[in-house]
Amino acid sequence: MATLTAPAPAAPAARPPARRPRPSSRGRVIPTLVLLMGAIYTLIPIVWVITASTKSRGELFSTFSFLPGTGFWQNLVDLSTYGGGVYWKWAGNSLLYAGGGAVLSTLVSAAAGYALARYRFRGRAVVFNLLLAGVMLPQITLAIPQYFLMAEMGLANTYWAVLLPSIINPFGIYLATIYAQSSVPEETVEAARLDGASEFRIFRSIALPVMIPGLITVFMLQFVGIWNNFLLPFIMLSNEELYPLTTGLYLLLNRGTGTPALYSLAILGALLAIIPLLLLMVFLQRFWRLDLVSGSLKG
Repeated sequence: MATLTAPAPAAPAARPPARRPRPSSRGRVIPTLVLLMGAIYTLIPIVWVITASTKSRGELFSTFSFLPGTGFWQNLVDLSTYGGGVYWKWAGNSLLYAGGGAVLSTLVSAAAGYALARYRFRGRAVVFNLLLAGVMLPQITLAIPQYFLMAEMGLANTYWAVLLPSIINPFGIYLATIYAQSSVPEETVEAARLDGASEFRIFRSIALPVMIPGLITVFMLQFVGIWNNFLLPFIMLSNEELYPLTTGLYLLLNRGTGTPALYSLAILGALLAIIPLLLLMVFLQRFWRLDLVSGSLKG
């Protein structure tokens, strides 16, 4: 005799996923307007520099500020020939100070940051606290003492007077320390030590490749900081041949009070001084993107 079984209860119907509330049109318009106003505020000076650099000496003070002129190529020729081409000498000095100082500062920051992150030694907390104090200390307060030190060593009014103070960057060391703590596995370092690898080889072969994205950030910040630095070379240098662009353009503006024609050259020089920073940003972005892609593949 067959037994009757009760039918299984039907599974409850799946609930449709809850829809997220869409932001109102007002909630989207206001942030967009704020961002647009901020973009306009930051771009207006750049647009003015671009248009002003195209104006001849007579057009600079007689035409509307944001209308282009007809004297760009003549201004470029005059700037290139002014003082026997001293502007390009200043540009080369800026590349030397910013490029050399940023490379050396990045290497020092990498070594110091790795040591603070992965070594345990007496006084480490004190060193780290002093580092934080150095980050908070305005660099302008160190310019005069640095000048006296350079003058005592006979290095004032030389390339070294600008390069040497740029090598130690407390903020760069702090960034390298934080990045090394989060990116360099302590287990990998210990395994390399058990395999007999030297400390320098561990730093070179394990730590440095992992720290590259953070070090690129340190390099970029230091390059931009040295490139835009005015006070340090202004105090350290008295020879115009050693000036970077910041001090050289300041000299042009001062001379422009007696010779208004130099204003056009100073404006065009300021525009050309922005180009290396833009190229640096475009060039370094590819390394950040490459690291993000490789990190997602490894994960």
